Amino acid sequence: MSSNFLTLSTWIGILNIASELATVTIVVAFLMISGEFDLSVGAVYAMSGMLLAYSLNKGINGVFSMLIILVFAFIVGTVNGLIATKVKIPSFIATLGMMMSLRGFLLIASGGFPIGYKGDSILPNILNGKCIGDLRISTVWLLLFLILFTIVLDKTKYGNWVYASGGNPKIAKTMGVEVAKVKRINFILTAVFAAIAGGFSFGRFGMSYPTLGEGLELEAIASTVIGGCYMAGGYGSVLGAFFGALTIASLRVGLVLAGAPAYWYKAFIGIILIIGMIVNKRVMKNLLKIEV
Repeated sequence: MSSNFLTLSTWIGILNIASELATVTIVVAFLMISGEFDLSVGAVYAMSGMLLAYSLNKGINGVFSMLIILVFAFIVGTVNGLIATKVKIPSFIATLGMMMSLRGFLLIASGGFPIGYKGDSILPNILNGKCIGDLRISTVWLLLFLILFTIVLDKTKYGNWVYASGGNPKIAKTMGVEVAKVKRINFILTAVFAAIAGGFSFGRFGMSYPTLGEGLELEAIASTVIGGCYMAGGYGSVLGAFFGALTIASLRVGLVLAGAPAYWYKAFIGIILIIGMIVNKRVMKNLLKIEV
């Protein structure tokens, strides 16, 4: 629909947008494969950006500022994991409550206004400064994360435990897999990388605002489903989740280039999610038949 879509500058823009979404998505894939959900990633993403801006504005060293948001995310992920595995509340409900709480705190702390940054810390550039031309460093970070998590999921014992925890938890326990511990670790990883993505966003805009990341959790879930992750757990890949995020980012940019109204984007995300679920279910049925 747009002659500018298949240009280098457009795809650099798509990669820059995808780097933030995919950083969250590839770890959400881990969590979904282990049979859980996290709806609080968008709120963690926004809160981390706000904390980073606030810390730097207060003159706190960039390393310590980054450490603050990582510790915050670690606490959020730990709480989500404990509620889901110890209290036995479904992760959908537990993380929905966390999301609403964090969004409320964001509005209270900021008064609904964005927080900008005009200091001279090099942290924003390290997180998401320009690398080559308009390509941003966050894309390089993403590729490193993609390689790391692909190796962990496909080549390590922990990756096998992740698959086992989502595929058949009861059998996994009899085989010595600490299912609850695996899920708690994945909740922590999801929150931590949502915080890192929030740092990428802050580095890109030089500011943060309380409504940042609204809908990010649904985009991440849609990306993983498009990428072939089974929502019931036990099946999926990091690389597939990455291509799912790339699809979502290209859709966002493509609609803008085509001159479509902004609200069309959400409608398309919903349609793609439904189509992805239908295809996902049919593929899984075929896989199960082959296995039998």
